[in-house]
Amino acid sequence: MNKNLARAAIFATITLVCLVFSLRISASSPLAQALPKSGTAYASAEIRALQADDASNPGMLWVANGETLWNAIAGEQTKSCAQCHGAASVSMKAVATRYPQMIPTATVPTLINLEGRINLCRVKHQRTTPLVYESPDLLALSTFVSHQSRGLVRRLTISDGNRAHYQRGGALYQQRMGQLNIACTHCHDQNAGKTLLAEKISEGHPNGYPIYRLEWQGVGSLHRRFRSCLSGVRAEPFVPGGDEYLSLELYLAIRAFGLEFETPAVRR
Repeated sequence: MNKNLARAAIFATITLVCLVFSLRISASSPLAQALPKSGTAYASAEIRALQADDASNPGMLWVANGETLWNAIAGEQTKSCAQCHGAASVSMKAVATRYPQMIPTATVPTLINLEGRINLCRVKHQRTTPLVYESPDLLALSTFVSHQSRGLVRRLTISDGNRAHYQRGGALYQQRMGQLNIACTHCHDQNAGKTLLAEKISEGHPNGYPIYRLEWQGVGSLHRRFRSCLSGVRAEPFVPGGDEYLSLELYLAIRAFGLEFETPAVRR
């Protein structure tokens, strides 16, 4: 067994190294001139069928848990999300399409994503503690809220308020990282559609997140995927919910302009 694992690790390393040498030095993005294509288009027929059937899609368990939390009383104010917002199918429709977004604070405008907004509501309106990134409750709530936008088109654009974060996210997307010296653009722009470790490389769009991945055996956030990618190129991951990941999330959201929300999408 150990020998088989060792062979698999060696094969994975060799494959990644070969990918590095196959990449062009240029970090230009052909997707800037092309219509974006969802990761679902690169998935196998079996995965697409699993995602399309709500009765079989395992991510729907997180949607159901999120609905329970939506209606649950929490905090010193003894309020539920539903008491403020009513039916999520109405009040939360299209909400996820607007994030990440800038919000005013006591000091300077701050970029937050949907998870950040959920935690702000918990602290400000329910008078309770924020949920930890990747915690079951935050994943369930963010999946439930995002699910209300399924089928709607992402229309997030660059503005004066978010421009600096967008540029920072774009710089991170183009930056070579880790021992393998690979940037996001090398995989998701220059090699989208090619096969790596028996899986097609997608364009890296975030329209299905939070997402159910078979390798995770659960739902995970976009920031978890960032961490996995950085670990894959042997780079030091950033802090979940931190400025680096938020800026990269904003860049990817704008890059995915025109794609429909698919939460909860399913991937291998």
